Amino acid sequence: MNQNKKLFIFLLAGVALLVLPLVAQQFGNAWVRILDTAMIYVLLALGLNIVVGYAGLLDLGYVAFYAVGAYSVAVFTATTSYLVGGTVNAPAAAGYTNFWVAVPITILISVAIGVAIGAPVLRLRGDYLAIVTLGFGEIIRTLVLSDWLKPRMGGPQGITNVAAVPFFGLNTRNAQILYYLIFGFAALAFFVAVRLKTSRVGRAWAAMREDEDIAEGMGVSVIRYKLLAFAAGAAIGCLGGAFFAAKLSVANPGSFTLLVSINVLAVVVLGGIGSIPGVVVGSLVLVGLPELLREFGEFRLHIYGAILVAIMLIKPEGLIPDKRRALELRGDDHQPEKAVLSASETEGVQ
Repeated sequence: MNQNKKLFIFLLAGVALLVLPLVAQQFGNAWVRILDTAMIYVLLALGLNIVVGYAGLLDLGYVAFYAVGAYSVAVFTATTSYLVGGTVNAPAAAGYTNFWVAVPITILISVAIGVAIGAPVLRLRGDYLAIVTLGFGEIIRTLVLSDWLKPRMGGPQGITNVAAVPFFGLNTRNAQILYYLIFGFAALAFFVAVRLKTSRVGRAWAAMREDEDIAEGMGVSVIRYKLLAFAAGAAIGCLGGAFFAAKLSVANPGSFTLLVSINVLAVVVLGGIGSIPGVVVGSLVLVGLPELLREFGEFRLHIYGAILVAIMLIKPEGLIPDKRRALELRGDDHQPEKAVLSASETEGVQ
């Protein structure tokens, strides 16, 4: 597919996503709120796709960055935050700062935590890496629930009265307006993910994913690029948490369980590991499908599970697969792909 045709398809898909909430509004505001959630999952999945799809690092603790994004924004913008001395019964007049100031700080905090999580696991691979990252995710949740941080993080109750996103005086608690705000950030993350995939960094990640030992032998700094993958994934994923807190006006530990990490990973796998458009489609399917099946009542989740199993059996490479992954899974011998990048591709990567 040539570049002009690909660009046209992307633009067409972008227009469809812009029109989608207007269509959903005709069926009720609840559907627009579902789209808000789906768009938050797009942000989360774009970040995890960098870690899992690009760099090949299985991360089961990704919910940690979701929680960091939500709690960081809550601390800086809530009227009940310890920074302004507010409480549930006596909230302050305003938060410490607004959403737009809090977001860059949140990204820096998340990147620092992403590097801190990545540093101890640099030599781990596969299942071992997954278990350790799972542990880190649980550590973050346990810390938030602990008595030690309760005066600052609110304990089981969390932080309430999180301020809405200020945007030219518009009511961003409105599901449709919030959708377009999240869409803007998701589009920016999408662009960054595309650029990363086709850059020297993306080629280094691809080489590292296929075979770390050979990649290192070809001059790719595996340690540096692993840390970069964790940092980039954290920077994008925390945005999902930031909008989640602003959407619900609360950051509560009950929202950041292991199930979130599993759901985001399911989005990436369902859409197609390493596929950027697949992340968007996977989010819409995984979040929207249960609502479409609501009329089936108690059998809804059974049908939902059966559909997901069927999709994975029929298209194991995902709904919109990455070309390299599709060739690997389908075993197409007529279009061979090199497992590891050639020396010319990795020239100047290190």
